[in-house]
Amino acid sequence: MNLQNWRFHITGIVQGVGFRPTVYLLAQDHHLTGWVINTTQGVEIEIHGSEQDCAAFTQRLRDNPPALSRVDSFVFFPAPLQVFEEFTIRESENRPEDFLPVSPDLAICPDCKAELFNPDDRRYRYPFINCTHCGPRFSIVRDIPYDRANTSMASFPLCPDCAAEYHNPANRRFHAQPVACPVCGPQIWYEQAGLRTCTGEQALQTARGNLREGKILAVKGLGGFHLACDAHNALAVQTLRERKHRTGKPFALMAFSLEAVEEYVRLSEQERKLLTSPQAPIVLAEIVGAGRELALIVAPDRTRLGFMLPYTPLHLLLLEPEPGFPDVLVMTSGNLSEEPLAYRDEEARQRLAPLADAFLMHDRPIHMRVDDSVVTALRDQPYLVRRARGYAPGQMKIPRAEEPILGTGTQLKNTFCLARDRYAFVSHFIGDLENQETLDSFEQAARHYEKLFRIHPQALACDLHPDYLATRYAQARSQKQNLPLIQVQHHHAHLAACLAENAWESSEPVIGLIFDGTGYGTDGSIWGGEILIGGYQGFQRRFHLLPVRLPGGDLAVCKPARTALSWLAAAGMSAEDYNLPPARALSKEERAVVQAQLESGFNAPLTSSMGRLFDAVASILGLCHEISYEAQAAITLESAADPDEQSAYSILLQNGVIDPREMLRELVGDLRSGLNVPRIAARFHNSITALSVQACQIIREESGLRHVAISGGVWQNMRLMRTLLPALEAEKFIPLYHHALPTNDACVSLGQVMVALHALREI
Repeated sequence: MNLQNWRFHITGIVQGVGFRPTVYLLAQDHHLTGWVINTTQGVEIEIHGSEQDCAAFTQRLRDNPPALSRVDSFVFFPAPLQVFEEFTIRESENRPEDFLPVSPDLAICPDCKAELFNPDDRRYRYPFINCTHCGPRFSIVRDIPYDRANTSMASFPLCPDCAAEYHNPANRRFHAQPVACPVCGPQIWYEQAGLRTCTGEQALQTARGNLREGKILAVKGLGGFHLACDAHNALAVQTLRERKHRTGKPFALMAFSLEAVEEYVRLSEQERKLLTSPQAPIVLAEIVGAGRELALIVAPDRTRLGFMLPYTPLHLLLLEPEPGFPDVLVMTSGNLSEEPLAYRDEEARQRLAPLADAFLMHDRPIHMRVDDSVVTALRDQPYLVRRARGYAPGQMKIPRAEEPILGTGTQLKNTFCLARDRYAFVSHFIGDLENQETLDSFEQAARHYEKLFRIHPQALACDLHPDYLATRYAQARSQKQNLPLIQVQHHHAHLAACLAENAWESSEPVIGLIFDGTGYGTDGSIWGGEILIGGYQGFQRRFHLLPVRLPGGDLAVCKPARTALSWLAAAGMSAEDYNLPPARALSKEERAVVQAQLESGFNAPLTSSMGRLFDAVASILGLCHEISYEAQAAITLESAADPDEQSAYSILLQNGVIDPREMLRELVGDLRSGLNVPRIAARFHNSITALSVQACQIIREESGLRHVAISGGVWQNMRLMRTLLPALEAEKFIPLYHHALPTNDACVSLGQVMVALHALREI
């Protein structure tokens, strides 16, 4: 027999996902001896056996790794002949400067769910049941390697039964770091007015009774607290809105099963897969049937509802169907609007006591707060709106970073990005950096990522905007640590992020359709309707939206009626003379102030923002004159659009300017002639698609470029994306768009890093 030794180095998401037990069982199947070990770089294996068995082991492991793993590299080579008595799983190795990816938190798996509701199982109705295929990961890990001692489960010593499972390679709970049971693990309790009144099953039933009665419950979950109430109870939902200071923004919903969700929304096959996936995000889906009634309460003026399924055993028990119990719960982030998610017990008691009538608590510490992810489906793939639980942290391969670097992101929908070697780590969703609490959350998360991934930044990248807190953080850190700082134009960063996601390594430029609400331009004005030519090294602003005044600055962002008056004036029209809705939405006095600002330019900065054009059209059509959350007007406009309308208005492209004034005159003409608002809204959307394709055609005639990068918050509009992509492809363009990160500002930190890396190479 030809006996051999083979060594393996495997990297990627290969810890906390059952990789070592899979290797162990494969080795047993093929009569191999040797060992497997977790290192801070991944997994290392050595096998000893016949050439045939070694080859069969390799083939099976490479072709069928654990379902939850993600293998980035799979390297094997002959090793010096050495005989082992058996195949063993060695203790994890920790080399201080090495790093490896950390698995995201994962939804409860089917096996654990079956055990949860099995009266004969020792974990029957235990709210913290998990195994190597599911449960907390990122939210509990303090350091790597991913071992129990490095998690917030370290304070829960294993009982003999759990220890036997934990140490048995043939058991699916082998080295499942959060493994626990009612004897040795975390417990739940019910708390009201600061007093713990009951525990265990009684606590659960008391909490369910609160929800049945229309009360608001604070629920400690996986990555933080939720605020929950009966989604059908209008009074409860309105009370939650008032307490949370969330006047119009939709609430996320949770239902017990897929069948329950389909009572309210129409699900495609991809949307079903997303809801039931290990990531278990909130999925935005089209309203049907009873969903219309529900939407009036939880999602006014929306055609889609955001649903998720219970992703922890506690959520399953809380939503267990029972006569008289709500089939759908509001399950929204446990915070006051604009504040970060509450995740520590005492913090939650202080911050959520004015919002919740009672608390359902547990004693498993959350080390890192993580919001729920939000996705929709585009071309049978997830299209992220908010990337957090289930998806973060994650890494992307990039061209080699000679120096470790931190990109601090933007003001809204902030993320940061750390890069070293050939990997970039984009953080989970942090939020809007508009207060000290969220900035503190940003700094805490950055420290954690730097520690977890062994990244000590030697350079920094940030936005051009001087007033962004993320920019000020980067500037202060640059000065304090004497680190080089690269400031990156906002829309250039969008372009670079899209390229990086699509593994673009060419020096050839691409066309960039970068449409959003706000970005600080190189000329000091507010950009946002940009068609660029460029790559990581630089960009040219080939087309931009006609700049108009933003009367009142940020006030106009909150009051689309103001922006509407500005655009109407630019098109030679008066809202008053034409008796248009924006005139009726503002008082005579406010209209006079707006007019003065437009004439003088005082407190009325110029903007080329495409997002503001959407706002203006929404107001002109009478759909939205004042917003309570970002992009409300644009979302309302998208929801109103007739899906069958094919016509479009005229938008001129000349001298590098996108000029929509003729479009606005045609749109107002349609409105005054009595054409219904859904058709007009649809024609506007079709016009944006048409101008985008036309601009790309002009650029291709000039340069021959065919690749089109699509980024910016405007492209979260699904009507636009579902018309733009086929329209570009029909004209033989190759569209590049986001698939791993949101297209909004959450992707910008990655783009900052990519631009900065290229800039540093030239210094």
